[in-house]
Amino acid sequence: MPSEMLMKIFSYLDAVSLLSVGCVNKLFYHLANDNGIWLKIYSRCFQPKRTIWAMKSEQTETVFLGCAALCDRKPGHWKKEYIFKQIAAVKTRVMRLVKPVDPYTGLPCINKEAMKASGLSWIIVLKDKNGKEHVMEKANLSFKDTSVTIIWYSPDLPCLDILLTLKLYGVVPLLSDQRGAPSKNGPRLRSLIAEYHLANVTESSVAVGADKLVQLFGLNPGLLVGLWKEKNEIAFVMVNLHYHQLLERSTLGSATVQYTLPPNKPVLDDVDPEYGLHDYNLHVDMHGGRRTYLCGTFRGLFCRKGDIANGYLRLTVVRLKDHTKHMPLPGTLGLSWETDVFKGNVKDCYVMDVTLLDETGKPFWCFSAPVHMEPSSKASCLYDYMGPIYTTDYADAEGKVSVELVWLEETKEYIIVNLVLYISTKKVNDWYGTNY
Repeated sequence: MPSEMLMKIFSYLDAVSLLSVGCVNKLFYHLANDNGIWLKIYSRCFQPKRTIWAMKSEQTETVFLGCAALCDRKPGHWKKEYIFKQIAAVKTRVMRLVKPVDPYTGLPCINKEAMKASGLSWIIVLKDKNGKEHVMEKANLSFKDTSVTIIWYSPDLPCLDILLTLKLYGVVPLLSDQRGAPSKNGPRLRSLIAEYHLANVTESSVAVGADKLVQLFGLNPGLLVGLWKEKNEIAFVMVNLHYHQLLERSTLGSATVQYTLPPNKPVLDDVDPEYGLHDYNLHVDMHGGRRTYLCGTFRGLFCRKGDIANGYLRLTVVRLKDHTKHMPLPGTLGLSWETDVFKGNVKDCYVMDVTLLDETGKPFWCFSAPVHMEPSSKASCLYDYMGPIYTTDYADAEGKVSVELVWLEETKEYIIVNLVLYISTKKVNDWYGTNY
């Protein structure tokens, strides 16, 4: 077919279709880069114009760009301009959606709605030793108060022995359809969220737990790999993502570089010289898939300078001797999982979401991660709670969490009798410009 006829056909296509046909062959690529076609698309969407001021009048005349816009322009110029404008529009839409903030959690109020409105999804890319990439797109999502859990599973998942890395991306449609909704079939932007090294994962990661079918291994931040027992094959991959800056991290980075959080502007911390930290608020969620075990907020937390030791500032949330703060967790704790054929529940495992706000209400330390309970060797010293003691510990570069629980056989529930946060002094000094 002559190029002239192809150009005429292409002129009736929308942006998504035009980008698609440009991938067919070299001829279609060059024809689909035509500035005349893309200028019409650009003009319909963004209405480019220039303003001419009359010499003796305050009136202005709007002149739409025509032939002048096509002269001295390289092929594909207006295609690039259109795409860059769409990227900027996506970023503007995302930032507008996350402005309203919940005063209890310090997080955007409409996280779930904002993610759906932007068309956001997440994918993982597994790279093997031969350099081949395996892309997993289809996933199950579970939204909680302060985090989202994403699970990928497929019988086509490669064997763990040949894998080197796993990359987690946020993916958002670049273009909108005719109704203004995110286009599902057009080009998409990838934003790198995290990269994990899978070589020797069973030796280098934390063993979270196991049931009759799978073993669970955790990697920071928030990754859980389920392996079939007696095999080195992946049953599923689970990622837990905290809502703090999640939309920005999932949309504003690039395919190779993660989004960088803006630096915090230090504020004066030592209002009272006896305080290291003061007037902090904590929101904690504990859940295991479809079931939520705890959703609580603790206010007015503080740390005196005497509580600073070994590079950490201690914030005590629940004290062993303060019975009024002890919290029950009904039933046995467990982390649910499923694949296309099997499903199960790993006991003594759950997902912990921590949102710590500073005295101004800004998120200071946030994470969502799978954790597990271990039996403690010490006996209970509480007369009200006679039963075995379990501990849960979590640690990353910014801090640690320590939880003590007592199991009550009579009522079939756990009681949290001790909950302490340890914040890295480096984190605090970087945040406030202090020198603890």
